[in-house]
Amino acid sequence: MMRVGVLMPIDEQKHGRTASYAEIRDLAVAAEASGFDSVWVNDHLLYRQTDDGHTRGIWEAWTVLAGLAEATSRVELGTIVLCLPFRNPAVLAKMADTLDEMSGGRLILGIGAGWHEPEFDAFGLPFDHLASRFEEGAEIITSLLRTGSATVNGTYYQADNAVLKPSGPRTGRPGGIPILISGNRPRMSRAVVKYADQWNAAWLGRPGLLAEKRAELDRALAEAGKDASAVETTVGLNLRFPDLEREVYGDAMGSTDVDPDKVIIGEPADIAAILQEYDDLGVTHIQMMYTPPTPAGLERLAEALMIYRGG
Repeated sequence: MMRVGVLMPIDEQKHGRTASYAEIRDLAVAAEASGFDSVWVNDHLLYRQTDDGHTRGIWEAWTVLAGLAEATSRVELGTIVLCLPFRNPAVLAKMADTLDEMSGGRLILGIGAGWHEPEFDAFGLPFDHLASRFEEGAEIITSLLRTGSATVNGTYYQADNAVLKPSGPRTGRPGGIPILISGNRPRMSRAVVKYADQWNAAWLGRPGLLAEKRAELDRALAEAGKDASAVETTVGLNLRFPDLEREVYGDAMGSTDVDPDKVIIGEPADIAAILQEYDDLGVTHIQMMYTPPTPAGLERLAEALMIYRGG
């Protein structure tokens, strides 16, 4: 059966408030107790609008995930996705190996190239040649995690006989830490085929857009002579509960006139039916981002999960 996880609210919400780590931890523990298979964090340094400079905040993803590794015992721990240029790739592989050890082999390492230029500028990070930087970084990361060592002399990143020592429970072993990559442009699709175990499409509503988003990856797999099943399909879902939003956000609540292929608004039974649709399409893992990201919202998702699983 398809695995189902939830995104943790580590960023500032519509009403200008960011959840404390204690609240995030409590949601992760509740998600685990409710039967979800995974908890996820997204990775930004800030969100800044280019027209007026308004800035929204966010906690640092990896630090939060390390805390959740200790707070939970069963759920997988995923990043959706880590912006590779934020961290040296060899050091990131070392971090991933260590967190996999801390969690008893529960990490899913999602990585991406980055896209939000204002946060790069604000933190003094280079924004040029993102695809090339990603390819070099992914080469180092996958070599270290899959073999335990790496030597790469790239234009942007280098590793000279880097080794992961000691190593966690899955490093250098078959069925190691899963690598997840998002993106559907030709170059990123080729990187998915070369480096990833899982591909992610986010953020969607009903499955109407999935085939279109997956098309470029299917072409890249065919060009590489690989079967379509060589890379798992995972999907990030965007869900909203307007009645709960009104209670939390008031006037800041967004419009409910939304594209159903991009946002799901519905009762738990409706959500369960959509989960079954994705399952029928061969999706292996769903990550659900929901608003408001409160205990009440999580309870709605847990009810949908129970219905989907026939409970």
